[in-house]
Amino acid sequence: MISDLDTLRRAIEQNQIVPCFQPLTALRSGKITGFELLSRWLHPDWGLVLPENFIPLAEQNGLIWELTQQVMSKAFAAASLLASPLLLSVNISPLQLRDATLVNGIRDLAEAGDFPLDRLMIEITESAMVTDLSRALVVANELRAMGCKLALDDFGTGYSSLAQLQVLPFNELKIDRVFINAMMKTRESRKIVASIIGLGHSLGLVTVAEGVETEAQADMLIWLGCEQAQGWLYGKAVPIDEITGFVVAAPRPISPGMASPGEGWASSNLQALPAQRLSQLQAIYDGAPVGLCFLDRNLRYISLNQRLADINEIPLVDHIGKTVAEVLPELFPRIEAYLARVLKGESISETDISIPPKSDNDLEKTLRVTYYPAFDEADEVIGISVAVLDVTGEKNVGDLPMAGAGYATALANQTTVLTNAVDALAQTVQASSGWVRSIQEIKAYARNLGWMEALHPDDLEPTINTIKAALETKAPVDIEYRVGDFEDKWKWMRSKGVPRFGPTGEVVRWYGTVEEIHDLKVKADQQMPGRSSNPGT
Repeated sequence: MISDLDTLRRAIEQNQIVPCFQPLTALRSGKITGFELLSRWLHPDWGLVLPENFIPLAEQNGLIWELTQQVMSKAFAAASLLASPLLLSVNISPLQLRDATLVNGIRDLAEAGDFPLDRLMIEITESAMVTDLSRALVVANELRAMGCKLALDDFGTGYSSLAQLQVLPFNELKIDRVFINAMMKTRESRKIVASIIGLGHSLGLVTVAEGVETEAQADMLIWLGCEQAQGWLYGKAVPIDEITGFVVAAPRPISPGMASPGEGWASSNLQALPAQRLSQLQAIYDGAPVGLCFLDRNLRYISLNQRLADINEIPLVDHIGKTVAEVLPELFPRIEAYLARVLKGESISETDISIPPKSDNDLEKTLRVTYYPAFDEADEVIGISVAVLDVTGEKNVGDLPMAGAGYATALANQTTVLTNAVDALAQTVQASSGWVRSIQEIKAYARNLGWMEALHPDDLEPTINTIKAALETKAPVDIEYRVGDFEDKWKWMRSKGVPRFGPTGEVVRWYGTVEEIHDLKVKADQQMPGRSSNPGT
């Protein structure tokens, strides 16, 4: 680190502190989303000096604002090279949060450079919040009021609590490079990264990985659901005259099979799902005869299939991470009220929506849409499942079912056919919100082997024997049994599942559906005298 204060003062006076720009990239599309602004000292003899060699000296001697001002003013002057919607991300020193002139200073610099504040991302480190949370909250609110966005930088290396993260109005969560570097080496680091991504998504924040240097790291981040990345893999920090090359370059190629886990499917993982659960979701989406998507609470596209992208006539990757209003600005005002109702927990089934023709040669399009809320373990709505069927030109549209083979109910209503996943020991590890809510009284049994406690006594042993046989033979399973509430009201269900094998042939998951067949079973048994399919009612 440089310790000569007079030399640093002269560098600032002689305008030697210059900006460099490191690209930020959308992981799934490979497109540039913006740049992080980094300081460099352009020394006449030493060349470019990295910030860790002079920033501490500036902070210790009250020069940090003069240094920041010089860098930001030059960066804002290059605004014409950063066409909309590219963002410029700027890191603020913890000491600067104590400066009462900071917010107005940033505004004045942006106005002088004609740079729109709604494209400015201010990064605040965890250590800054710990030093003075109350001041950080004041500054954060003032910056947001001006239109700036906020990112929590170097997450995981400081000491901030989750309560602080919840209180401050952040837009982004940046994962420190320490975890990114280690996640390919240890399982613990991978789980930490997955947890941070899941936390970010659950709070409605965009997650950004720092220090990405290899394709393997990028691939892992895509599967874990991270949305953006920066690092040497995407480009080192460059001076102003080199950023145009990044802006006009074609999107960076994604590793084969990684832009989406399978053909015609894309996902920005809501809860950092493990690869096995992503595989299940991929299989469901790929086989659906309807357009499907999942929206988070901010109405951003988290996942969708190719069929829906075709219906919207917009490339699949141009949906992910964007809101419905951004992707479908003309349609959004017409469906906004529906989405608001679903976020309050209401299901809306098979609603017809007419789309005006785009030209004189086009027909008016008619879409049949079903909206269904997704609930977490506390019964709070965390997003919206949407199923869309294009029924344009169909006769008797009013009588047309949503889709064949039960997909409307399986994937939208989720009340008749319910997806589930069990591990190699038949313990439930994932169940759709429709399953745990369809029989509310036995919700506590939905996970692990507790689900068997809901079975009718006469069906318990046969069901266990069937599952045991499937575990031994690794053959698909097809079971019919009755489940009930605590008032002995029983319903017939049918569970079907197939195994997914690991690399050495072992069964790692059973994926399948649970379908209510009570009415069909009762009707069939009524045609066979002497049989009763519904004991206890």
